[in-house]
Amino acid sequence: MTSLPSEVDVAVIGAGAAGIAAARRLAADSGVSVLVLEARERPGGRAWTVEADGIPMDLGCEWLHSADRNVLAALAKQLGFGINERRPDWTTRLRYSGESLAAEADWIAEREAFYWAVHRLAQLPEDSPCSAALTPGGRWNALLDATSTWGNAVELDQLSAKDNDRYEDSGINWRLTRGYGRLFEALADGLPIAYGTQATRIDHRGAMLAIETNRGTVRAKRVIIAVPSAIIAEERLVFDPPLPDKLAAAHGLPLGLADKLFFHFEGGEDISERYLIGSTRRRETMSYQIRPMGRPRIYCFFGGRFAAGLERDGIDAMAAFAIDELAGLLGSDVRRNLRPLRASFWRRDEFARGSYSYALPGHSGDRAKLAMPVDDRLFFAGEACSLNFFSTAHGAYETGTAAATAALAHSFARGGGAR
Repeated sequence: MTSLPSEVDVAVIGAGAAGIAAARRLAADSGVSVLVLEARERPGGRAWTVEADGIPMDLGCEWLHSADRNVLAALAKQLGFGINERRPDWTTRLRYSGESLAAEADWIAEREAFYWAVHRLAQLPEDSPCSAALTPGGRWNALLDATSTWGNAVELDQLSAKDNDRYEDSGINWRLTRGYGRLFEALADGLPIAYGTQATRIDHRGAMLAIETNRGTVRAKRVIIAVPSAIIAEERLVFDPPLPDKLAAAHGLPLGLADKLFFHFEGGEDISERYLIGSTRRRETMSYQIRPMGRPRIYCFFGGRFAAGLERDGIDAMAAFAIDELAGLLGSDVRRNLRPLRASFWRRDEFARGSYSYALPGHSGDRAKLAMPVDDRLFFAGEACSLNFFSTAHGAYETGTAAATAALAHSFARGGGAR
């Protein structure tokens, strides 16, 4: 365990994607002392890779979104990580899930029309929920809502149209064969990270900032706060004196919920990698990856209020629901070929409290407010601070680098304050 110095130039709170990026940028400046405070016993935050039978599984983020311009894709290649560049064919899910090709085409057209309707909503003076873009009584409304819980981790009636419309995606999505979490472990290697060190309060009244942790107090000239917005909103990290604008912004950017369940899939070698949907007519359904990267696995993805209920009920309830849907899709014989391995419980996670952020209607400006520095001493980073790549690991990483660059904008006087 990294020892806890009494004083550093810059302290970074959180060793997720943003915190690791900030620490790497700061560590490149040999004249600055750095310490990362991480409550967990591992780096990566919501990027977490586990293994079963030697096969990696990402409990958190999985895709290198916008991989053609994703800074993490380039870093992964530099570090020798294998990248699966096969792009997910999400547009063919319906044909493999019991719907006709005509229905699939109708769904794709309706989804495209919905996206444009959200874009038009976003141009209006007042911010509306994305649900306002739905066609009243539309055939595909339930599926549009379900896909929102997978992509945005929340239902459409809670989602800001203006914020959602700002998200940028090139449509090119790749995967890391060893897992996203393993990449962040590699990126964190050699950084001064104090694991098992939970920051609970930042006193910013004096010339030096005092960070209270479960292992003692650390003083710093600058602090980069790289924790999920929920940690600020729930005041698990407290500012003294209070920062009401930050608290309000964090409340406007709650963490939604998107969970995963993993099965070992015995047999099925004749089935190529494909994507399925349990039901196109109800919101409470799962999305499935069958034999991802040719591996004997089925990944199950579910979100929103539905995921919250399943988290409360536990992994047995998750598995029972998924097996019933998979039996309907692949035949009842599949039941004997499925073995539950692991599931995520991001709402229960005390250091995350959810999966990734969304903006409530009327709060599309809160990302910029959350990201704004305070007194050029407190800097903020994380996916919730990204204006265009929120909910992604690369969005978080970019904000961490930006926060560190801002913290370094003034040189540090040894033995005194910044100059």
